[in-house]
Amino acid sequence: MSASKLRVLFVASEAYPLVKTGGLADVSYALPNALRQLGVDVRLLLPGYRSVLDQLSLIEVHENIKLPPLQEPLRILAGTMRGEMTPVYVIDYPSLYDRDGGPYQDSTGEEWEDNALRFGILSKVAALFGNHSLLFKPHIIHCNDWQTGLVPTFLKFNADHHARTIMSVHNMAYQGLFGSEVIELLGLSPKSFSMFGLEYHGKVSFIKAGLYYADWVTTVSPTYAEDVQTSEYGCGLEGLMTERQNQLTGIVNGIDTDTWNPETDPYLARHYNIENLPVKIRNTQDLRNTLRLSPSKQAPLFGMITRLTEQKGIDLLLPIIPTIVKTGAQLAILGSGDKKLEKSLQKLASQYPKQVSVNIGYDEELSHQIEAGAHMFLMPSKFEPCGLNQMYSMRYGTLPIVRRTGGLADTVVDATPDNINNKTATGFVFEKNDSNELLSCVERALQLFRDKATWRKLQINAMSSDFSWRKSAEQYISLYYQLLD
Repeated sequence: MSASKLRVLFVASEAYPLVKTGGLADVSYALPNALRQLGVDVRLLLPGYRSVLDQLSLIEVHENIKLPPLQEPLRILAGTMRGEMTPVYVIDYPSLYDRDGGPYQDSTGEEWEDNALRFGILSKVAALFGNHSLLFKPHIIHCNDWQTGLVPTFLKFNADHHARTIMSVHNMAYQGLFGSEVIELLGLSPKSFSMFGLEYHGKVSFIKAGLYYADWVTTVSPTYAEDVQTSEYGCGLEGLMTERQNQLTGIVNGIDTDTWNPETDPYLARHYNIENLPVKIRNTQDLRNTLRLSPSKQAPLFGMITRLTEQKGIDLLLPIIPTIVKTGAQLAILGSGDKKLEKSLQKLASQYPKQVSVNIGYDEELSHQIEAGAHMFLMPSKFEPCGLNQMYSMRYGTLPIVRRTGGLADTVVDATPDNINNKTATGFVFEKNDSNELLSCVERALQLFRDKATWRKLQINAMSSDFSWRKSAEQYISLYYQLLD
């Protein structure tokens, strides 16, 4: 079978730019587009949130179906994202999806009480495609995170199912746990509610359902595929992941190399590439001016764009910021999250106003300017399934400082003497979840920063790395074919 004949239904709870709460939305936009460019007939299935329906073009009714336990028929609409070629199927059932608030939570931040039904219906509709009951008949159904975890379950207990299933885990910490009453509510087989199924400590686990019944499981990096088999990162499902290790693959996410491109970035006043890398310093000066940091041309500038949570290692960074500042370095931080961490960072910014800039919230323009203007980028995460900013940073010649975990371990090559000599080093890596280890890594980076010739070589290595979605899409296509053999 050629790629042009391969049919894939990509099922997700969010997709940029229609609806986004995190990195899953970026994947749900970029990966289907990359697959389509390689000849795959891939189509996206989403819930019909208000923002999705408002932004779709060329909408038509694809199917009208009656689906228990819903009282009224639901519509499956077909459309496209404006300016994009990937067809989008949308489940139109207003009482489930057309409401104020976000896709998972209401406007006060509380989880929607009917999330089991909302995402159970998403999985049920996807399973109808897999049974070849609807017009589009996919060979593969590609599921993403707990919201789609019941798709393989519905198909497993239907003898007429045709499609093979892949379950992609973007973050094992989010599991979709609900009471056992959802078995009857959603019409799941009672046989599925067991230890050897979707039962998890007396509850129904949507993520476990997908991991147990899918034909294959993927994570968003090879190291994360190993991590989730350990008690530290498996979130209680490490035993299952170990059992499935022979049907488990880690594939690193790509990045949007058009949006994140220092040669064309509309948010930068000074464009640059490998050939005119010295222009980057002008972006550094622009960033210092924007953030009102000291204009010192010699000061190393660290960037950080992140959720301000302990998972992202903010608690490791806080106690060593005064030491970093004493070296003459500067920090530009953008993010929001834990209020205590926000206040601690803001206190340091007021203490060192010319060396530390803390910007609470998210600003797309500033995020691009930090990537271009910083010399180094801090990602001391406790765990990181894949991570994107380390790849953005390398594309901009900004060397990442990361902990060896998940996708950070798979994408950043530590600047050891051997790696520098063989021209593979692209950043700095530390091992332990410890402030002193982070500080030692920062000091190592600062020492190399003073060696301008070596630093330039590391920048060129980083900017030459291939993090395009095409590379990731080719790996997924190989996996699709493997499942169909």
